[in-house]
Amino acid sequence: MKNLVLIRHAKSNWDMPLKDIDRPLDQRGLQDAHLVSSKIQKYVPKKYIIWSSPAKRASDTAIIFAQNVLYPIENIVYKDDLYTFDEKQLEETIKSCANTFDSVILFGHNAAITNFVNKFGDVFIDNVPTSGFVSLEFETDNWGEIKKGRTKKIIIPKDFK
Repeated sequence: MKNLVLIRHAKSNWDMPLKDIDRPLDQRGLQDAHLVSSKIQKYVPKKYIIWSSPAKRASDTAIIFAQNVLYPIENIVYKDDLYTFDEKQLEETIKSCANTFDSVILFGHNAAITNFVNKFGDVFIDNVPTSGFVSLEFETDNWGEIKKGRTKKIIIPKDFK
């Protein structure tokens, strides 16, 4: 059994003339990341690794979530391949995960996340919003063989506002 949690980075700030990869979170993003991460504890696998895109908005979101679920931030793995908006590249990265890990929490970007959860989950999601949390379960012991799985939980900031 493999478990995958995909979390779209929190809302980012477009006010500054920065490269896309360097955009920080805005105030709403900070609040929503704290809000959602405070509600997920019972939906997080017992043992897992955290992967994040190196983009500032994704890595900052990963740090907030890690702190709120008591995961050591120094153990977050930043993967350049996760700085993608393409679900095929996201799929390749996930399928390359070592089978010694049964559960991965991944912080990334749209449209890759929404398209991935619609391809591999069993619940259609029009759009995974910023700070959105989607948990998927796969009936396999091999990441390279994941196919259509089961959508276990969806949590979005609007659920708590």
